[in-house]
Formats: sequence, C-alpha cells, structure tokens
Amino acid sequence: MRGKRMRETAQSEVNMTPMLDVVFIMLIFFIVTASFVKEAGVEVIRPPAKTAISKDKGNILIAITENGQIWIDRRQVDPRSLRANIERLHGENPQGAIVVQADQKSQNHLLVQVMDAAKAAGVNEIAIAADGS
Repeated sequence: MRGKRMRETAQSEVNMTPMLDVVFIMLIFFIVTASFVKEAGVEVIRPPAKTAISKDKGNILIAITENGQIWIDRRQVDPRSLRANIERLHGENPQGAIVVQADQKSQNHLLVQVMDAAKAAGVNEIAIAADGS
C-alpha cells in the first residue's frame, strides 16, 4: 500500500521542462526579429523637397541642428571626432547607409563637413533627409 501511494505522488508532478523550452525559444525569436528604431537624438526641421524619396533603411542617422550641433545616436558629437564615430558605427554594420538630417536653418559647411567625414570613413551611400512636398 505504501509503495502505491509513493508512485501516485511521483506521477502527479508536472514536468515544466517542455514549457520552459518553448518560452525560451519564443524569447529568442522575438529578440531576433524585433526591429530597433534608430534616432539621431534631436528633432530637426528638414527642408522641403519635391523630389524626396522615402528611404527605408538608414542605419547611421546624423542630425545637424540649427545652432551647429552634430548628434549621432542620441549624443552630441564634436566635429573633430566625427570621422572616428562614423568609422566605428560603419564597422559594426558595413552595409549600412548614412542619413544626414540637417535642419533647414543649419549652416552649409557643417553638412559638407559631415559628408566629407563619411566619405573619409569609407561610407559610399549617403543620403540627405528632406520632407516631401
């Protein structure tokens, strides 16, 4: 009688291993398939353009504010270290493109400086963000 009671309690336990396996597989699936939104870090007023084309992928976003600040990945960057930052980000994703979001009141020489640093860092695909009219 005692042996039968011990067998019943052992059989009534629920095996949690398959459920944990499924939960971990789902977690890995959601992490891998999640798309992360990249932002430059500041809001800029882009100039309008009638020929603007929507670009789906811009892996490196660089923003130039109207008061001359350059932002990459939500942090302000010194213009002298711009090339090093672009090289680091481009090294993480070599197929990535650069999208420059220049404020319509920003200075032209900063835009040229950013584009020059991107070319010097080995990035060939550079786009300038504009609002479509």
